[in-house]
Amino acid sequence: MTSNTAGFGEPAASEAEAPRRRRTSFGKLFRQFGTFVIFLILLGLASLQSDAFLTERNVMNILRQHAGTGIMAVGMLYVILTRGIDLSVGSIAALGAVTTAILVQDWPLWAALAMVIGIGGACGAVSGFLVAFLRLPAFVVTLAMMTAARGMALILSNGQPIMLGEPGASLSTFGTSFALGVPAPALLMFAVFVIALIVLNFSRFGRLVKAIGSNEEAVRLSGISVGWYVMSVYVISGALAAIAGVVVTSRSGVGSASVGEGAELDVIAAVVIGGASLMGGQGGVINTFLGVLILGIIGNIMNLAGVPGYHQQVYLGAIIVVAVVLQHASQILRRR
Repeated sequence: MTSNTAGFGEPAASEAEAPRRRRTSFGKLFRQFGTFVIFLILLGLASLQSDAFLTERNVMNILRQHAGTGIMAVGMLYVILTRGIDLSVGSIAALGAVTTAILVQDWPLWAALAMVIGIGGACGAVSGFLVAFLRLPAFVVTLAMMTAARGMALILSNGQPIMLGEPGASLSTFGTSFALGVPAPALLMFAVFVIALIVLNFSRFGRLVKAIGSNEEAVRLSGISVGWYVMSVYVISGALAAIAGVVVTSRSGVGSASVGEGAELDVIAAVVIGGASLMGGQGGVINTFLGVLILGIIGNIMNLAGVPGYHQQVYLGAIIVVAVVLQHASQILRRR
């Protein structure tokens, strides 16, 4: 009898576990492929909404316009993986744009670019030091850096746009040229994503960045100097933001302190839409790239449909909320 009772109990338990396994599988699948599915759906809707969407000219314009956002999104992903946030990326991009336009007038281009990237990295180092070693809130620290960097850009430019002119002709050529049929700024963005993918997935640094976001205390107890790793991701974010400023300047031929206004919203949106968790430890480079493309498609659809710019901001905010809700729902399904 005992044997039979156990036998009858096993199928019942198995049946009870089946819904749980299905929910867990769905949550896991959504995390892995949800961003890609959303990308494909939007791609289909956009192509149905306008015949101009899938034209080569329009696709290349999307890539060129969002190259700066994509480059900044890589840095933001690294910061968010450590459970941080960087609100200063747009302002550092503006500082990079203005500094580039000033330095190319008298410096060799390579030296000017090296200095600009160094300035961006230095801004990130200041924020990273305050967050990592003084344990100040990342939100407050980077908000302060956002204000300071924008102020420095305004001071250096006297509030006026600075033309690249003849000394910056080679940089302007880069911003408007094509290589292998793809805009040069987009190729630079692709290169940044490829390097970030390799570093994050195949290096000790990348593994520790993820581990710090998942369980910082465990990493600390294992003897790892967590502070230096946290500081380094802010340095990366600042340097990439400065590069994004250079890219924007190369496209427009002008270094302006207004570059990157509100860019932090777009960058955070791209990373979150790509499935990265604001609680740290969760996110990937490929999904972040898809998040940038999704953002570009949404903006392009609204432009083609004639949606006013102010309305687009409202819709973008709603999209971010939906992305976070879906992410939270997938986490709940995974835990059950």
